[in-house]
Amino acid sequence: MAKKTKAEKPLNLDDILLKCRDILRQAKNSGSFFEKRDLMLTLIFLRFIGEKYEDGVQVLRNKLISEGLDPDDPAIFAAFFEDASFADGTFPLPPEARWATIINSPSNELNVNLDRALRQISTDVEALRGCFVEGTFTTRNLAANDIKKIVDEVNKISHKQFGEHRDLIGYVYEYFLKEFAVNATKEEGEFYTPHDVVQLIATMIEPFDGTLYDPCCGSGGMFIQSTDLIKARQGDISRVSIYGQEKEPATYRLAKMNLALRGLSHNLGGEADTAFGNDLHKGRHFDYIMANPPFNLKGWYNDNLQNDPRWADFALPPASNANYAWILHMLSHLKEPNGVAGFLLANGALGDNDGNAPIIRKKLIERDRVEAIIVLPRELFITTDISVTMWILNMNKKGGTYHGRKLRNREKEILFMDLRQWTENQVKGEQFKKVLLKSDQIQRAADIYHTWQAEGTNGATYALPELYRSVTFDEIQRNNFSLVPSRYIEFVDRDQGIDYEKVMSEAAAKVSDLLARQQANVTALRKAFSALGCDIVDGGCNGK
Repeated sequence: MAKKTKAEKPLNLDDILLKCRDILRQAKNSGSFFEKRDLMLTLIFLRFIGEKYEDGVQVLRNKLISEGLDPDDPAIFAAFFEDASFADGTFPLPPEARWATIINSPSNELNVNLDRALRQISTDVEALRGCFVEGTFTTRNLAANDIKKIVDEVNKISHKQFGEHRDLIGYVYEYFLKEFAVNATKEEGEFYTPHDVVQLIATMIEPFDGTLYDPCCGSGGMFIQSTDLIKARQGDISRVSIYGQEKEPATYRLAKMNLALRGLSHNLGGEADTAFGNDLHKGRHFDYIMANPPFNLKGWYNDNLQNDPRWADFALPPASNANYAWILHMLSHLKEPNGVAGFLLANGALGDNDGNAPIIRKKLIERDRVEAIIVLPRELFITTDISVTMWILNMNKKGGTYHGRKLRNREKEILFMDLRQWTENQVKGEQFKKVLLKSDQIQRAADIYHTWQAEGTNGATYALPELYRSVTFDEIQRNNFSLVPSRYIEFVDRDQGIDYEKVMSEAAAKVSDLLARQQANVTALRKAFSALGCDIVDGGCNGK
């Protein structure tokens, strides 16, 4: 009887990354977490850009054959392949930078050949200049056996298999953040916004055309996932112009790689820098802003910012944390008359009374810039369980047409939504407790918001206890301009409607009945023991 062959286990991205992580942990001279992460992301970028090039070459060959031309003819090859250009935005790669060259390099030459590939790409492909650190691989100089093992593992990661429907560079970034930097904080700039949270923001504000800005763009995940949502809805991503800024040089390079891999044109300002100290898009205004700024960022302020025009019409934001500085920075970049911003902040900003925070919040509400406040479930993020709120600012609450929807006048109204009870979707296999928002929940939240905006909705009665409520300016004013949703959303008192006298009477009757039955049992026992010539004394039996 023929021996059964064991079914080959399908490739799993996390398993591949786990092997790479273990190799790097054991390898000598593999560097810090950041160096390990950047080395892995650079390798994966080379793998994907090389794979796209190979696909582009094959498509070009097939096209030539369909037109009756021989792609292997020396003249045809020289005309079409030696200086290839591709209609789909695939980058033409010199031979040194192609993945086929890298994967076939001898182990002891891999570090040098990888850096040569990066240098050649930076020289030949203008859009990728500044994406790489000089000497990424030769500086680390991993042992030939170690770098070969890692390259072989990365070779298993096909973008066609793993990357078509996700921000793959961002996923790997998040993976190594979890595995190598459990103690990393948002203040250090090492944080990744989960896909479901980005999808929620994008589904609500619909950044489907025009200019999109993220002042703290990290690895570019907001852009990638937003454009994926546009494509999923048969939209045209060429109608979206991407602008961003990132202060961490390594993360800035990562964002450029990520956007280039997806063929997305972008303007990240030309260098890594903080949006407060050096606003690289000063004077520009955008149709949409999506952001996940560092939560409660400290150390953002210096005296040069005291009279900054971004808060001249409001008040100087508290130096203790940057929450209100982020709000005013984004507001200063929203385009008139229809700019919309959706961003995340720690819940503390809703009722912050530190410094000038109450003054700024009051003016934001009085000027009718705040449209919606949505408290999210805890444990949506990997490295923190902090409770987070999504803010929506809108330059136009007067109504009109927006993405084909007819909007009513919502002036002097704010929609409050509390999603903290949406915690039923637990994520398994994580180091920490984590939940996620499913697509149907995201759509429900967006429908609540869009219905509130729509013509025909009565804001005065738009409410569902424990979930949402439309609130007027007058009520918010009476609450001292607090934006804490629990002050406005009705929470059902589970004890209301209970007839306490009836309940207590029934409870007393049950207790009385129980005592009577216990007494009857004792009496019966006494009779039984008496018939045996015994008396029950202090729980014991004395014979007569």
